[in-house]
Amino acid sequence: MVPRKKKYETGEAAAFLTRKQAMAKLQLNLKDFRRLCILKGVFPREPKNRRRAQKGNASTVKTLYLEKDIRFLLHEPIVWKFRDFKVFLKKLKKAQEKKNWGQAKRLQSNKPKYSLDHIVRERYPTFVDAIRDLEDCLCLCFLYSTFPRTNKTPVEMVELCRRLTVEFMHYVIEARALRKVFCSIKGYYFQADVKGQTVTWIVPHNFGYRAPAQVDMRLMSVFTEFYTTMLGFVNFRLFNSMNLTYPPKLQGLQMTGTSQGKNKGEGEGEGSTRVQEEERVFALNQSLHRTVLPEETVEMDNIPITDDNASMEAARKEAEAVEAQTKLFKGLKFFLGREVPREPLVFMIRSMGGEVSWDATVAPGSTYQESDERITHHIADRNQIPDKKLGRFYVQPQWIFDSINRRSKLNEKHYAIGETLPPHLSPFIADRRVGDYVPPEEKNLAEQDNAEKQDNEADEGENEEESEEDEEEGEEESEEGEGEEESGEEEEESGEEKENEAEEVKVGTKEKVDRKAEKQLQETEEYRLREMMVPRKHRGLYKSMMKNRKRRINESKNLERKREKWDKDNTPQPKKAKKAKL
Repeated sequence: MVPRKKKYETGEAAAFLTRKQAMAKLQLNLKDFRRLCILKGVFPREPKNRRRAQKGNASTVKTLYLEKDIRFLLHEPIVWKFRDFKVFLKKLKKAQEKKNWGQAKRLQSNKPKYSLDHIVRERYPTFVDAIRDLEDCLCLCFLYSTFPRTNKTPVEMVELCRRLTVEFMHYVIEARALRKVFCSIKGYYFQADVKGQTVTWIVPHNFGYRAPAQVDMRLMSVFTEFYTTMLGFVNFRLFNSMNLTYPPKLQGLQMTGTSQGKNKGEGEGEGSTRVQEEERVFALNQSLHRTVLPEETVEMDNIPITDDNASMEAARKEAEAVEAQTKLFKGLKFFLGREVPREPLVFMIRSMGGEVSWDATVAPGSTYQESDERITHHIADRNQIPDKKLGRFYVQPQWIFDSINRRSKLNEKHYAIGETLPPHLSPFIADRRVGDYVPPEEKNLAEQDNAEKQDNEADEGENEEESEEDEEEGEEESEEGEGEEESGEEEEESGEEKENEAEEVKVGTKEKVDRKAEKQLQETEEYRLREMMVPRKHRGLYKSMMKNRKRRINESKNLERKREKWDKDNTPQPKKAKKAKL
């Protein structure tokens, strides 16, 4: 007879382990267990029935992990590195207490190290998988690159994040992959198309930083440790796909540092030259050195894959719009003032094909000065600029953001120095739900886009009609000869028809029909019938959706009333003309 299993030995109770049980099974303390789970991507799970998963104990809520995940961690070789590090710390402490400084120095030089390369390859089997998970990685690396150098954020980690983020921005510039930008109170939002995948990240403003007390920076540093390794892999693959030298080097300067170091014969000179080259690479305003020069792009034949002509035409128009966006600032030269954020603007301008520089005293890497006559746009954020030069536009930084989002160069007079700027709308809100609030400025932009589309369609229709008319004229000329022969017979027939017409035909009165009312009535009836056809099991969900829609509509109406009131209070009233005294 098969022995019967006891209670809580099968099912959900056997599938889950508490954190205490997992730590005992792995023989790790809480600090190392957290680090291992973060690096391997193991996280707590929520069971379907917590009472069964906790073996009948429902009085407390415990952190539960899947038992198969903990078994997966048992075979991780990095666990032995954690244990070696514990032994190292014990030996180092013993040598320091005995004041055996030679032994302590030898232990420091042989400090155990571990590599995360195998974990990155394990978590991301393909390159596309890594790109899909790139958003959190970029956000955290850009955040750490702005941190000050403290004991919780060491210098090596901050400098590594800074270097990796600059490398990624260089790839986006060289690939012309930037698509959308937005400036908010949190920072600068960027969206790029990397190998067919949409990647969105945020770059914080460069303000003074104060570490919040409620954030565990040591725990965040574990995430940063893994993400820096992952971003290094991704940058290497991306640079190789573009035939760019990795680590990035500027064109014509790939051997400058070593040659100067040899000529001077001093390590200090070589180090200072290398630092200067890194600063020029970090400036983002010069092209990188390529291993293979890009060949001329050959136009490929357009072979339709599907029979859906509408979708093919929409895809073709979108590709043309993206191609035009990548060359938006081609041939333009920009100069940045001291007061504008330099790095985000340089990144955006270079991604659209423009050239940019700044004053040499602001930051290293400037390529031309303000007195250059070839400058077409001067970006500034102040009310007045003395000694303006003719032949260039003086605009505010928002002109760059809005031009990229609209995929066209907007009128510079609306963004001139001292002008009240138009509203900066977010390009990331593509599809709105029924009842959502839409700002009036966005409605106006949508109406302008629809009007432009209608004008383009009308122009295309006129061109088609003209071509059809030309064809009809040719056919009429060929039929004129035949028409003259038949004209005599038609005259005789028309005379006989006039004699037969004895009664006069009266014009009938046309009955007026309200088409809009009929259409509205039909739509209402169809909507009511669709509501009746909702299954009983989905009726509760449908009522909840309608309730939320009604709430959104009420909120939208409330916001519209507030906006109307604000416009009314802030609109300047016209001054009344004073009557002249007689």
